[in-house]
Amino acid sequence: MLQNGILILHVFVAASLISLVLLQRGKGAEAGAAFGAGASGTVFGAQGSANFLSHTTAVLAAVFFMTSLTLAYFSSQTTEPLSILEQEISSERALSDEPVEMFPVEQPGDSLPALPEMEDGEAAPVPPDPEDAG
Repeated sequence: MLQNGILILHVFVAASLISLVLLQRGKGAEAGAAFGAGASGTVFGAQGSANFLSHTTAVLAAVFFMTSLTLAYFSSQTTEPLSILEQEISSERALSDEPVEMFPVEQPGDSLPALPEMEDGEAAPVPPDPEDAG
């Protein structure tokens, strides 16, 4: 539950950080102020918006790094199954006491075909193994 809250905060901070970076002016935007496009109509004054936006960006960047590190810590401490298949198997295992094999192990004799029987009930002779000949 705590991890989900931090994840939601992380996404919100990331979106806010992107929007604040896009709102800031570049260094070349100050040249327009010399030709009459001054900052007299701004809310924060001539330098106030730059300081406010840069400080807010710095705070949001610090929060973003903290949530990133916290989410990385939580993901390293989790004991949940990794895949949907493993979740299904663990839920089935919780419902029944029988052991469940994820990958059945084949015995060497399982994959060999049965030897044909001869008419008198004896097994047909086994051909020599080509690997033993060499």
